[in-house]
Amino acid sequence: MFAAIKEQHKGVDVCINNAGLSHPEPLLSGKTSDWKNIMDVNVLALSICAREAYQSMKERNVDDGHIININSISGHQVIPAAEIHFYTASKYAVTALTEGLRQELRAENTHIRATSISPGLVATGFISWARSNNRDQVAGMYATRKSLETKDIASAVTYVLSAPPHVQIGELVVEPIYQVSCCPSNPSTRTQARLHIKVV
Repeated sequence: MFAAIKEQHKGVDVCINNAGLSHPEPLLSGKTSDWKNIMDVNVLALSICAREAYQSMKERNVDDGHIININSISGHQVIPAAEIHFYTASKYAVTALTEGLRQELRAENTHIRATSISPGLVATGFISWARSNNRDQVAGMYATRKSLETKDIASAVTYVLSAPPHVQIGELVVEPIYQVSCCPSNPSTRTQARLHIKVV
């Protein structure tokens, strides 16, 4: 992938590590193969892409690039749901990897920035895919919990990328806080998002 990017576009200036997956495999009874799949995508692939993006920037003397890891609020808290405990561990790893990446970038005396964006529940196919054998449970989850929309995450990415060059946003947590009616004539609602920003 990075070779193709180099050939077609000369290299990478911004890398957004967005791939992630989960399997409903508890710690006490989970399948090793599914745990390995989670680690391969959520931890190893993210690290490989960050490394290759940095090497691309370094090769071309890009000193103002950005590596953004799409993390999860699960990378900061362990909720009592056995089926996501291993997934949660992988997201804690993303939190640690992003901070480690930031430290290594500083040690290299570069202005390339590293940021972790940690959303709460987002209305995507992620949970549906992870729980494909229980669609009723998925529908119930979205019905009883506030969720973000994909545009909220896109806005968070835009916010991070638009920070002034001297500002390093290390962590941005995006969580839904409440729902508001769009207008009196339209009973549909939309969720407002709240940002928690850690500048380092």
